Amino acid sequence: MDENGASFVAVRRLSQGLDRGGGCHSSSAEVVHGSSAWIGRGLSCVCAQRRDSDARLSFDLTPSQEECLQKLQNRIEVSYDSSKVEHQEALRALWHAAFPGVELRDLISEQWKEMGWQGKDPSTDFRGGGFISLENLLFFAKTFPKSFQDLLRKQEGDRAMWEYPFAVAGVNITFMLIQMLDLQAVKPRTLMGAIFLKLLSENDRAFDLLYCITFKLMDQQWLAMHASYMDFNAVMKATRRQLERELLLEDIQCLEDMPSYKLLSR
Repeated sequence: MDENGASFVAVRRLSQGLDRGGGCHSSSAEVVHGSSAWIGRGLSCVCAQRRDSDARLSFDLTPSQEECLQKLQNRIEVSYDSSKVEHQEALRALWHAAFPGVELRDLISEQWKEMGWQGKDPSTDFRGGGFISLENLLFFAKTFPKSFQDLLRKQEGDRAMWEYPFAVAGVNITFMLIQMLDLQAVKPRTLMGAIFLKLLSENDRAFDLLYCITFKLMDQQWLAMHASYMDFNAVMKATRRQLERELLLEDIQCLEDMPSYKLLSR
């Protein structure tokens, strides 16, 4: 438990992997729970920080930018609903993208812990990021499958004994980006938000793409900092700082121009 009473989840890496014959076994990863969860109270100290100078800024939008922002905000407002067939199918699609050839026995299953969810029902973790956090993970899996698998299976670098849980980290990243870009405001009140809205008006999947860049960058920061699970907040802060530096570069005309985009592989 941290000093605020917030909680954590860590994943200890072991040598064995998934059983491709039709099931998952806890031998590949051991999920360890702290007193509560990463998602929720613990996020605010990582993401919901606004400089005093930012609060005084305001940026006007073009009609096109307003439309793009409204569409993204509509996505952000959608909560995960386990009773909706569309949401159930998206969750199944995520499983099959993550573990091709491995049968998912049920939408509520101990198998989900293999992906880094905190329990057997992923829907309880989506409260921190909503349905868009599932869409982000699925976009990542389909668009950059190699990078997705590398991060899921922690295949690159000198890994810690206690690693961040992949799926929960993904929800944290969605939440962090929403906060960093001030996406729930009527119009941008930060420079980062204004820069992103320009990129979004030119690519309606800009948020999903920035999510992929951020996830890969976060893992790079994790390795560079030789981090373990207690360092997750510090890694997220370092990731946010690096994203802000890259978005402020003068030659960034699209997200593909960001230096960290080159970290991704298909």
